[in-house]
Amino acid sequence: MRTNIVIDDGLMAAAMAAGGFKTKRDAVEEGLRLIARRAAYQEIRRWRGKLHWSGDDTADWSVDVPGSGGQPKVQEAAANYTGQTK
Repeated sequence: MRTNIVIDDGLMAAAMAAGGFKTKRDAVEEGLRLIARRAAYQEIRRWRGKLHWSGDDTADWSVDVPGSGGQPKVQEAAANYTGQTK
């Protein structure tokens, strides 16, 4: 979605420096992802103390999975959004 917004120059500069972003678009999109992720985490936190785990508590989650290229078994899912690009 194309849109024009007015953003405080100091805030944008601070965000770009903090995140190492090369473009304003990258900084804004990451900020939007962060807000969406925070909402999802708050939804998950609502379930604290209400779910009971019945899995194997002795599982070793640090072991490399063959073919994973050294990635851990558990990791955050890729962003699930559809953005229009040019």
